[in-house]
Amino acid sequence: MKFFVSNPTFAAISFAAAIAAAPTCYAFQDHGDKEIEFTGGFSHTSGSDVGTVNADVSYGYYVAPRVNIGIRQTVNYSFVDNGSDTWTASTIPFVNYNFETNNPKFRPFVGAFIGAAYNKDDTTGTAGPAFGFKYFLSDNTAVVARYRYEWYFDKLTFEDATDTADGNHIVTVGMSYSWK
Repeated sequence: MKFFVSNPTFAAISFAAAIAAAPTCYAFQDHGDKEIEFTGGFSHTSGSDVGTVNADVSYGYYVAPRVNIGIRQTVNYSFVDNGSDTWTASTIPFVNYNFETNNPKFRPFVGAFIGAAYNKDDTTGTAGPAFGFKYFLSDNTAVVARYRYEWYFDKLTFEDATDTADGNHIVTVGMSYSWK
């Protein structure tokens, strides 16, 4: 049993087989459809004393067949060896444009967001781009992979917007569910 649980090759092949075997669907959301997503991720830089776990939940509303607007709540927790663990959270409204492809299961998207990032000591603004894809397992359920870059700012100035040292790269994977 240990082989099946701890072997990443077996897990990857099993996941790919499950996606390939999913029934054909036509997952094109329409005006008025709603969507909820649960995603998460983790990171640990090699040679670093810090590891981070993050979780996101979002609610979106389709204002047009390919355009959804919504709000995302994120929580990040950093584990620091020989130091104090820290947490941050973000509340960020977003807009996404979903592209149509020849494969009705595959839906890439691009988007943008602006909101607030905070912890127990501070609050600051955050904004940035996002992109990713959804792979639909049924008409309503999809696997989601997303990348976003979070810029942090105190004021919306050109200098803050071009200072990429004040930001984070965030990658999350999870599930999405949409309904009428």
